[in-house]
Amino acid sequence: MKAVEISAFGPPDVLRLGERLDPVAGAGELLIRVGASGVNRPDVLQRTGNYPVPPGASDIPGLEVAGEIVSGDAQAMAQAGFKVGDRVCALVAGGGYAQLCVAPVGQCLPVPQGLTDIEAASLPETFFTVWSNVFDRVRLQPGETLLVQGGTSGIGVTAIQLAKALGSKVIATAGSDAKCEACLKLGADHAINYRTHDFADEAKKLTGGAGVNVILDMVAGTYAAREVDCLAEDGRLVIIAVQGGVKSEFNAGVVLRKRLMITGSTLRPRPVAFKAAIAQALRAKVWPLLASGAIKPVIHSTFPAAEAAKAHALMESNQHIGKIVLTWDDRK
Repeated sequence: MKAVEISAFGPPDVLRLGERLDPVAGAGELLIRVGASGVNRPDVLQRTGNYPVPPGASDIPGLEVAGEIVSGDAQAMAQAGFKVGDRVCALVAGGGYAQLCVAPVGQCLPVPQGLTDIEAASLPETFFTVWSNVFDRVRLQPGETLLVQGGTSGIGVTAIQLAKALGSKVIATAGSDAKCEACLKLGADHAINYRTHDFADEAKKLTGGAGVNVILDMVAGTYAAREVDCLAEDGRLVIIAVQGGVKSEFNAGVVLRKRLMITGSTLRPRPVAFKAAIAQALRAKVWPLLASGAIKPVIHSTFPAAEAAKAHALMESNQHIGKIVLTWDDRK
């Protein structure tokens, strides 16, 4: 099979289209003929040598795919309601940038009705991440306010739509007025240009001084202090990336007085059973929203897999709104 390989750690042009032996599905797994592969920030970190591959995972980058089942553990597939020929999308620990990809059956979901492979490939990484952190970990409730840092990222567009669809209010931050407008079109109640306004001050104003209930943060670093400041009483901050640096300082007294929760997580190294539980929740509560069109995939650009370097360069430019996807054939 053809696969995108990291020839050495470095800039986007270290990505090469090469050939690998076809993978074989083992117990509890299925093999997918990949139509499209999602591109995510962790892929960039892996390419630069800053995100080690978990033990046992493929060194081929790529954490999400969509395509057709070609083989697999028949019993496991039957229990999950799958069969050879079905179209699925899957969250994987690696190996997604390839024509064939093995995935645990529990981490696979049917392609939502009406969606293409390209659209379906944009779903798993961000939907699993947002659901696990915003709804499972910090329990965002209907009527509460969620502040999403980076509202036009893949994570951001997912969080905005999910939170709104499930009855919460959303404030999003973005780095330009155009991106703020995009957040509003996706359903955000308010959008803050963090380059021209202090997001903490604005968030407090927008909530009448009460503060926000939950913050989804991909920055950390110096953002943490301001996030603590603009959280409401019993507020929850969940950190899922550290693009602003791993060291943060904040007023611990405020944490005590407001009874705040500060937490975080990574998804890639978690066991299959953990991810399978997220998949089950998504299938029951979110996949119907995708099928009905209440939530829609947001695709910024697609690239042939041979042009993965261009996809990574776009990711690093931060000019995209929504997801970037690689394609392996002429399916749209």
